[in-house]
Amino acid sequence: MEIPDVTMNINSATINSVNASTDAASLDGTLAGLDLAGRLSFIAGLGGRAVFTTSLGIEDQVITAAIGTHRLPIDVVTLETGRLFKETVDLIDETEERFGIEIRRFRPEQDDIDAYVEKYGLNGFYESVEARHACCHVRKLIPLGKALDSAAFWITGLRRGQSGNRATTPFAEFDADRNLIKINPLADWDIDLIKAHVAEENIPVNPLHQRGYPSIGCEPCTRAIKPGEPERAGRWWWENDEKRECGLHVAGAEQTSATSAIPQR
Repeated sequence: MEIPDVTMNINSATINSVNASTDAASLDGTLAGLDLAGRLSFIAGLGGRAVFTTSLGIEDQVITAAIGTHRLPIDVVTLETGRLFKETVDLIDETEERFGIEIRRFRPEQDDIDAYVEKYGLNGFYESVEARHACCHVRKLIPLGKALDSAAFWITGLRRGQSGNRATTPFAEFDADRNLIKINPLADWDIDLIKAHVAEENIPVNPLHQRGYPSIGCEPCTRAIKPGEPERAGRWWWENDEKRECGLHVAGAEQTSATSAIPQR
């Protein structure tokens, strides 16, 4: 595996927003010519903290396996929301043991959960989009902010084939909200390639995938999909917006009104 010698204007501690968009565009082109291990190794070698956030889905397991197998200096973290499927939680321990790595858990603050429940009720997210966004903010966005503190690179399992909203996903992009460069090393992988790689490398995956759950989030907000439905059709299925997201991968989500919708204690 030959990795090109490309000089990036990326500070090891912080991202200069003036140059970041240019750096991300250059990095996008470089990563396009590498395989998965090469992409991850290249990012790990640039300097600066690199963080991979895993939801323990099949794509994320492929990335975790590459990080563990190649012993790359990339922090692996997960957002343990408190509403995950038992199968997902169990897979965290199995994956750590299999690849000899630590998956650091980031959990919501109990005070934030209590404030949410006081306003909306425990399962109030079914009642309105505002309430659902507020729940995602408490259980995902706030913990994500802590997980990415001081990070220069955020690695994700986003793929172009996951939904129409993700069809143009690049390998690298500047995240202005978080002032870092977001890396999507599986952007060009389709689900058949993912499954073939998992089978070939015997990578542990969430058993829910075999039960009709191609995309897995919190248990109350995820259902199995029907034949012919898109991969992410089972996420927040009661909402009508075909581009529905939790906010982790939506520009400007950190500046939404979700926080103001929750009583402050």
